[in-house]
Amino acid sequence: MGISLVKGQKISLEKGDGSSLSKIYLGAGWDVAKGGGLFGRFTGGGSIDLDASAILFDENKNVVDNVWFAQLKSRDGSVWHSGDNLTGEGDGDDEKIYVDLTRVPDNVKSIVFTISSFRGQTFAKVENAFCRLVDDQSNTEIAQYNLTAKGDFTALIIAKVYRHNGAWKMSALGETCHGKTIKDIIPSVLPVL
Repeated sequence: MGISLVKGQKISLEKGDGSSLSKIYLGAGWDVAKGGGLFGRFTGGGSIDLDASAILFDENKNVVDNVWFAQLKSRDGSVWHSGDNLTGEGDGDDEKIYVDLTRVPDNVKSIVFTISSFRGQTFAKVENAFCRLVDDQSNTEIAQYNLTAKGDFTALIIAKVYRHNGAWKMSALGETCHGKTIKDIIPSVLPVL
């Protein structure tokens, strides 16, 4: 098990031997909150459709590309999505976003990971939400971040992976906002870049 991150914490994406990680993925998972209203009717029929996304930014905070359920691969092929999970059912990662750090274009300064509720269900209906960063080559968990923050919001800005002095680092963000898609969330992401 990796480092248990707290909001605002930063970690280096180096292996124990000092070499840099080259392929990682962000896994995200969640469950439907129990007791969601009269006969469970307010939980969206027993499922929550959260969507993991990645937004690639340049150093001027301009969007270079994005990866989400409507575009499963970045144009350069360095970032790709496992596919849309419409319910959150099952254990473990419900959605994964893979990043080949060696192929991310030089003009990309940061990759921001978000989760949003496409159906507009709030996080009051979500429990056991988490994300974890995994070394894709060794399948070793580097860090985990508990995202369960109940409230009247429809999106979370989870974390960013960014370049600093030629090395990749990760910062746990944990910022709440409103939005169903990447387009809705970008204005809330800009201040945390």
